[in-house]
Amino acid sequence: MNPEAEKILAGDPLAGARLISLLEDRDPLGIEILKDLYPLTGKAFLIGITGPAGAGKSTLVARMIDHLRGRGLRVGVVAVDPSSPFSGGALLGDRIRMQSRATDRGVFIRSMGARGRPGGVGRTAREAALVMDAMGYQAVVIETVGAGQGEIEVSRCVHTTAVVAVPGMGDEVQAMKAGLSEIGDVFVVNKADCPGADEMVQLMEQIARHRRCAPDAWCPPVIQTVAVQDRGIDGLIDRLFQHRLYLESTGRLAARRACNQLHFFRQLVVDMATTQLLQDSPELASIQKELGHGGIDPYTAAEKLLKRRLPA
Repeated sequence: MNPEAEKILAGDPLAGARLISLLEDRDPLGIEILKDLYPLTGKAFLIGITGPAGAGKSTLVARMIDHLRGRGLRVGVVAVDPSSPFSGGALLGDRIRMQSRATDRGVFIRSMGARGRPGGVGRTAREAALVMDAMGYQAVVIETVGAGQGEIEVSRCVHTTAVVAVPGMGDEVQAMKAGLSEIGDVFVVNKADCPGADEMVQLMEQIARHRRCAPDAWCPPVIQTVAVQDRGIDGLIDRLFQHRLYLESTGRLAARRACNQLHFFRQLVVDMATTQLLQDSPELASIQKELGHGGIDPYTAAEKLLKRRLPA
């Protein structure tokens, strides 16, 4: 086993940070280390936190860290920020917002850019969660940029997804209703002390009922929180773990893991194939030049490249 992998299994935060950086840079060494670690992952409870911008997700996650630590759990956080369209790097820096937890060896926080991924969850966010799992963090939270009609990516990375909304966001939530009804295992109305909270709770309950729950299915609860006042956080965590217990007791946890694995495999195939197809070469340069001069349409150009690069 790679010595760096052994350090990560021992919980070394510097080794974990180095590996995540390698994975972000798509360094082959990072992939090889993760291959060593992969058989030893699968112990952490993976939690997704998503919702519209301005819902207070980062504050909520910060409070969750405190309460999870209070229950004796080691906590990892992958905070996915909007990416710079130029550098691909994160813009908001959730680590700054959670700085008070930075000295706690039982907490590992990594902020990274979405890099244009639908749903705000890039390939490296999933890999970072695997690294934290291997380091022995028992609860790993992935906080996403936001949620939308088709943005269900976070639910394909985690075991339990909490969707966060706040009073006054009725229009935004209505626009996302179909997507939310698919991905939400727990619904959270944050800033529940503000006017309009009761109306938002009713709307979220309506979305939960949209699931048409079967008799043995999990019906998403609606939890009210005021994260800035540290209210409702224990109740939220209780419901998250209740959902985990439900998945375990019904055998659905293994099925969800398998489904997530298959989705990740397909994502890797697309990423790797795209990288190989678009590697610089005389033939690619020729096609691009022809395309730039208008001598070929994009469809024919793509078909030509695929015929040249992929075996029959």
